Amino acid sequence: MSSPKSDTREKILKAAWKLLEANIGKEVRMSDIAKKTGISRQAVYLHFPTRVELLVATARYLDEVKDIDARLAKSRNAATGIERLDAFIEAWGNYIPEIYGVGKAFLAMKDSDDAAATAWNDRMQAVRHGCDAAIKALKADGALSPDHSPKQARDILWTLLSVENWVQFTQDCGWSQKRYIEMMKHLAARALLK
Repeated sequence: MSSPKSDTREKILKAAWKLLEANIGKEVRMSDIAKKTGISRQAVYLHFPTRVELLVATARYLDEVKDIDARLAKSRNAATGIERLDAFIEAWGNYIPEIYGVGKAFLAMKDSDDAAATAWNDRMQAVRHGCDAAIKALKADGALSPDHSPKQARDILWTLLSVENWVQFTQDCGWSQKRYIEMMKHLAARALLK
């Protein structure tokens, strides 16, 4: 059974999530979240002492609700580096559309809002970590191209899989999600494999 404290925390996170998606580009304040949840601003601060902590927790909450660990299981359990790379591209690439509402809000705010920038960077570092794991698996298998150091290869993959590139391909160019995933796998293989 959940406690009133955890229920309130979840209520706050859900409200922050919805406000971020609804107010793209506008700063979501602690008072906005308090109003949306029907609790006092002080109560919000009891759960999240800073706005940075709240926005980081909100981004991580999406990962929890959408079960990112289950999505990444195929990649994490892959038998080869190439399988891990392909599974990671599928997992992350197919996850982007589901988190894009909040991602778009963070992207719109990050240049002028330190809390949003911190939350965005926290999640993008998690993606970078996943890229790093895929590259290490390729290297361990002897499949990594000698043209790049593992760090360079990680950075290439991380940039290739950026949310901004997904937006460019799927929204600006009109590619289907399936075509986007196929192309990311193709480009990653061309750039990173022997």
